[in-house]
Amino acid sequence: MSDMQILKPQKTWSHLAVRRRKPSEYEIVSTNLHYNDRDPDSAYELAPELFMNRWYKQNTFGTRLQHADWNAFRDPDEVVYRTYNLMQDGQETYVFGLFGQFSEREHDKALDPRWAGTLARLYTPARYLFHTLQMASAYVGQMSPASTITNCNYFQMADSLRWLSHTAYRTRELSLTFPNKGFGENEQSHWERDPAWQGFRELMEKVLTVWDWGEAIVTLSLVVKPAVEEAVLRRLGEAARHNGDTLLGLLTDAQLIDAARHRRWTTAFVNMAQQTPGNLELIHEWVSKWEPLADRAIDAYCAALPDVPAAAGATRLATREARRGFGL
Repeated sequence: MSDMQILKPQKTWSHLAVRRRKPSEYEIVSTNLHYNDRDPDSAYELAPELFMNRWYKQNTFGTRLQHADWNAFRDPDEVVYRTYNLMQDGQETYVFGLFGQFSEREHDKALDPRWAGTLARLYTPARYLFHTLQMASAYVGQMSPASTITNCNYFQMADSLRWLSHTAYRTRELSLTFPNKGFGENEQSHWERDPAWQGFRELMEKVLTVWDWGEAIVTLSLVVKPAVEEAVLRRLGEAARHNGDTLLGLLTDAQLIDAARHRRWTTAFVNMAQQTPGNLELIHEWVSKWEPLADRAIDAYCAALPDVPAAAGATRLATREARRGFGL
């Protein structure tokens, strides 16, 4: 017994001990949580030829976008489930406060019927677009090689669902004031057939079939989301204000707060990816591949927006500025 070595107990989890300080709540509940990154040949610790194992081997571990330690990624906002709910509870209180106040003021009755027709065509069908963002974020999060990257995408997924819910709520409200504009009835037809939406529909249907995790996260975060946020949120919000629809302008402002947080973690991700030689060139390759399709989506949508001069050119420029902000 006297020759036995007594091990000194760890003060924290071993993967956090190297920092030689008390770990934060974010580090404890967010880092190194994936168990399917231990063996690239058998992510789910079953037969290597199992379909899901082959899928992860090809699309997560086999992507050309590589890094020696994706688990070192950190969300600059350090959002965790608890703080996300606190933060977005406040956001939802604000948004539904807007809905309540503007409803009491009978805001919709003051809208020009022509603008109501524009909303039926260019706003309420956006719930289909927001659902595609939700699905794309879910896939990227599921396939991510690090739990900290997964979390960012899952919170982004939840934000997309919130945007969708806001749109659905306004669809119902507008249908009560304008029963003959097709609110709640024609959105699917507009999404599938209206020229204003066909660029985004084509873009999203193709993005949702990008299985490679590296290309999927780059395409969604660096090309798709800037296009949607600058066209369908920012430019639509501008058009709304020019047509007396202050409520929609304030609603898109609130949603752009979420988008700004998404861009902060995307910037951190791009900066980390550039630590590996060849990744910057690869990211540029994927951006160049998808940018023309996003530009056509912007052009088609912005061409239909009333009272926003040169909207398409300004929106394309804004997406380039966003990518420069990401470090490209």
